Amino acid sequence: MKFEQQINRIKDKLNRLKEADQDFEIFGSDTHEYNLNPAKTEEELMKFETENQITLPDEYREFLLFVGNGGAGPYYGLEPLEHGREVDLDYVSGKYLLDLSKPFQFTEPWNVEFEEADDDNYEEIEQQKIENYYDNKFSNGLLRISNFGCGVRMNIVVNGKEKGNIWVDDRTNGNGIFPDPYFDITDKITFLDWYELWLDKSLKEKNIS
Repeated sequence: MKFEQQINRIKDKLNRLKEADQDFEIFGSDTHEYNLNPAKTEEELMKFETENQITLPDEYREFLLFVGNGGAGPYYGLEPLEHGREVDLDYVSGKYLLDLSKPFQFTEPWNVEFEEADDDNYEEIEQQKIENYYDNKFSNGLLRISNFGCGVRMNIVVNGKEKGNIWVDDRTNGNGIFPDPYFDITDKITFLDWYELWLDKSLKEKNIS
C-alpha cells in the first residue's frame, strides 16, 4: 500500500473524532455519524475503471480499498463511488451522469458572467446559460465525492492535467468551477491531504490536538 502511513493516521484521527463528537456537532456529521461504507474490492474498482475508461487517482483508490466507499467525510460526508458520476447529488437517479472518459479541461478557476436578465431577455439569457455554462461538458473528467450543500459539489479530477486534485463545482450559485479554497486551502490539494485536513480542523474544533 503506497499511502499506508497516511491512511493509518487518517483511521486513527477518524476514530478519535468519532469518540469526541458523539453529539454530532461538527457540520454534516449528523448525516454520516462518522460511519464508513464497506471498502471496495480490487475487482470492483477495475470494473468501474474499465467501464469509464479511466484509472482512479492513487490516493482515492487506496482510500476506497482500505478505508471505505463513502460515509464519514467533509461536509455531508463522502459519496460512494456509485454516485460519483451523478450530475446532481441532491437527486441521485442514475439517469443524468457525467462523462469520465473525457478529460477535465480547466487548470485555473473558470466562470462566465451573463447579462442581467429582465422580462425582455430572460429566456434568451437562460438559454445561453444552458448552452455555455450548465452544459455537462464543463464537468467532464470530474468525479463527485462530496455534497457541500446548497447545490455545491466537491469533486476529484479523474481525467486530465489536474488528475488527483480536488475541485469545486458551484455553477448552481453562479460561482463557476474552481480548485477547492475551503479549509483555508491556498494551493491545490489532493484527496488524502484534503480528507486529513478536514479531520485536523474538526479535531481542533473539538479542542483535540
